[in-house]
Amino acid sequence: MNLSLKGKRAVVCGSTQGIGKAIALSLANQGASITLLSRDEDKLKKTLKQLTISNDQMHDYIVSDFNNLEELEEKFNNYLNRSHNPTILVNNTGGPPPGAIAEARTSDFKNYMSMHLYCSHFLTQALLPIMKKEKFGRIINIISISVKSPIDNLGVSNTVRWAMASWAKTLSNEVSKDGITVNNILPGFTMTERLKSLIEQNANSQNKSVKEIEKEFKSKIPMNRFGLPEEIASSVSFLCSKEAGYINGINLPVDGGFTKSL
Repeated sequence: MNLSLKGKRAVVCGSTQGIGKAIALSLANQGASITLLSRDEDKLKKTLKQLTISNDQMHDYIVSDFNNLEELEEKFNNYLNRSHNPTILVNNTGGPPPGAIAEARTSDFKNYMSMHLYCSHFLTQALLPIMKKEKFGRIINIISISVKSPIDNLGVSNTVRWAMASWAKTLSNEVSKDGITVNNILPGFTMTERLKSLIEQNANSQNKSVKEIEKEFKSKIPMNRFGLPEEIASSVSFLCSKEAGYINGINLPVDGGFTKSL
């Protein structure tokens, strides 16, 4: 099986920590040149140094905050004007904080819909002409297992993730004739700063220890452990390859068996 991405360029969002960083490292290991996209330039520089150049890759980065769509549009258009031709896009950004949906403010939905759906839509529209010209494109969206079943106390997140999944499925039907696939990865409970924060929040609200909450979470996972960012990254790397060219419009749970539905 040939999973090489040599000669390809990938834009990886939220790529300085957790799942996003693991994806950037994995795609680089497969030969792709990487454009990191995140808001913290110091972390971007550190991550850039960790990317392999064993296949003569030319890596770079864009500093932009997904809280500011206009800034993202300006900086990304300037990036494309410098003759970059990415054909792989990984949409990935931090999720909304925990909270009951009945207590959410309308501004919460607006803000996180912009960070996730609007920014992803802009980046996709910007890259589609390049993908169509190359007759090759991979759009991977890092969403959540909440697409399969809502997760308690993640009201805004559940809503935004569903919107992303529906957007992606619709898009996959429109662009696949041009050699472009659109797929969603649904990570389960994965060892990231977000999971640590969720566990701590649950421990505080339930007056329990962190270890107790961790045990409760793991008990719901058939494999009885949390996932690793590298395991999510491996699934992304496969979907980006030519070998996965006939996989399109799917929601792929990477969750240790947590999802009960087929």
